[in-house]
Amino acid sequence: MIELEGVPELIDPVMVAAFEGWNDAGDAASTAVAHLDREWKGEVFAALDAEDYYDFQVNRPTVFLENGVRKITWPTTRLSVVRIGGEKPRDLVLVRGIEPSMRWRSFCNELLGFAHELGVEMVVILGALLGDTPHTRPVPVSGVTSDPDLARTMELEETRYEGPTGIVGILQEACTHAGVPAVSLWAAVPHYVSQPPNPKATLALLNRLEDLIGLRIPLGELPEDARAWQVGVDQLAAEDSEVAEYVQTLEEARDTAELPEASGEAIAREFERYLRRRDPGAGPAGAGPGLATESGDTSYLRDPGSGRARPPKPEAERPEPEPEGPEESGGDGDEE
Repeated sequence: MIELEGVPELIDPVMVAAFEGWNDAGDAASTAVAHLDREWKGEVFAALDAEDYYDFQVNRPTVFLENGVRKITWPTTRLSVVRIGGEKPRDLVLVRGIEPSMRWRSFCNELLGFAHELGVEMVVILGALLGDTPHTRPVPVSGVTSDPDLARTMELEETRYEGPTGIVGILQEACTHAGVPAVSLWAAVPHYVSQPPNPKATLALLNRLEDLIGLRIPLGELPEDARAWQVGVDQLAAEDSEVAEYVQTLEEARDTAELPEASGEAIAREFERYLRRRDPGAGPAGAGPGLATESGDTSYLRDPGSGRARPPKPEAERPEPEPEGPEESGGDGDEE
């Protein structure tokens, strides 16, 4: 039995999760959840027992000094909650940790226990994989689900992947079997520049999450960091003729594949995002002015007359590739 003492009643909560390791190329996914936690000042309310799920020879604890006192930080998964204010406030439950070393079914069951107790309406799991994609083009982000009804109503891809999987795939299937709507968002990271950080991929994941759940996410310095990252990779590629030639080959393949989208629908999608950020009132239905601004309200009281707002349908996107895990990409997806 999970006890959640001190956790307030949440409003239309969505759980957003990411895990370091095999499912997190360039640390793009875990950095995205960390960004949400930092921007909205998340409050940690639970942490899974590290002893149950981690091999400490693989994920070692760290020692640090605090006011002269020696302390240990254990690798684990933590849950925090953030309140997003506005005319129609709602809550996010943020899950961030390391892919567990063992007992994956128990790990997922424990997270689903929290989701049930908190009344979570949907689980969104972020991941990043290595792929044959050029760093000079927009980062492909695929939205996939195992739920045929959810795929149809939210215009997502129904995953057809078969093969080895990580904790993202296991958690998504656990949600499906438990009757909890679950979506995975995957960003493709260029395999020739896989080392973290990758702010461009993090930014792409947050933009896709914003579209999916109809919230305006404060991006802070991420757009500038993404531009600086691309300039840096441009310079490195220019110093190696083989890399530069390879990048050009990827660009040509990408541009040819996406030529049909380089018109109405893709342009309209980007223009709508621009308008939404320029004028908060121009966002998707239900995303009223100031919806994603931090609120000073600490009452956490549910409005019984508001009902449960369903996430709006995102704009249709053409996923590339069709991922379930890093193994779908052009690289091996392993994170050192």
